[in-house]
Amino acid sequence: MHSSEKVGVLLINTGSTEAPRPAETRTYLRQFLSDPRVLDMNPVVRWLLLNCIILVTRPKKSAHAYSQIWTEQGSPLIVFSRELRDALKKNMPDAEFAIGMRYGTPSIEEGFSALVESGVDRIIVAPLFPQYSSAANGSALELVFSLAGKLWNVPALSVLPPFYDDPGFIESWAAVSKPLLDAFKQDHVLMSYHGLPERHVLKSDMTGGHCLQSGDCCESIGPANQYCYRAHCYATSRALAKRLGLGPDQYSVSFQSRLGRDPWIKPATDIVVPELPKRGIKRLAVMCPSFTADCLETLEEIGLRAKSDFLTSGGTAFQFIPCLNSHPTWVDALVRLLQRI
Repeated sequence: MHSSEKVGVLLINTGSTEAPRPAETRTYLRQFLSDPRVLDMNPVVRWLLLNCIILVTRPKKSAHAYSQIWTEQGSPLIVFSRELRDALKKNMPDAEFAIGMRYGTPSIEEGFSALVESGVDRIIVAPLFPQYSSAANGSALELVFSLAGKLWNVPALSVLPPFYDDPGFIESWAAVSKPLLDAFKQDHVLMSYHGLPERHVLKSDMTGGHCLQSGDCCESIGPANQYCYRAHCYATSRALAKRLGLGPDQYSVSFQSRLGRDPWIKPATDIVVPELPKRGIKRLAVMCPSFTADCLETLEEIGLRAKSDFLTSGGTAFQFIPCLNSHPTWVDALVRLLQRI
């Protein structure tokens, strides 16, 4: 950053329903699942799937799940995003900050417009998704670029790249998790990441011959899998395990939030968790390093449902590790990432 440059930062995340009720949740899901980067299929098939199946049953279930974690201030993801924005502003007082949710409100359109109207010289687009996926990072960037392209005076744009193995990001997760792990004394740590359909991973492989072609395809990152979400997740896990001093048998990786019948990347969290007690794992700690802020997928899917599945399958103790949210170490790490751009 140049000292005289006025910078705006657009903090992007996925989004949330506006209220834990079926009507608002249906609106959110319609926007989310109409995105061709999320449901990447024939538009007619996508419309039929969404309107004839998903939106018939899922809004009620999702609304109930949201009601389990809703706070007096509203959606946890929005609350934590505001706290992060305010903490960043204290550390970067000369910069302007705006929140932009890809779906729902406050929207990317609102956040981007606010930064443009504030007269910034440059906008840093910061998708807070550590590991790259077309469904998250790609969708957010496509929308921002389209908004910028509609302006007569197009602002200068910089983009925060994926930070899956950034030392500050890894150190932030260690700062959050290590005190809890030291006190809990778990038998095993499960690192659960948001899942993706296998076809998304295959489409990210520019060579067409590497991703998901062998059991060790994610052990290192090279030209073929530089955009591979699954490979990024395993890279995060290796770095985090090393920082926490976890041996190969003391942690494992899984993927959550499956939707539909198409094959999703494996192993699946909801299948793995009930099996762990059968392997003698009675005390389980779970962290979700594909999320920087706690949300429905972490608080309800892991903190409530996975916990219940583990305990009813023979486990005796379950420790959910919160996400980075606005932890001071994460705020410092994110400031360094932004100042590098």
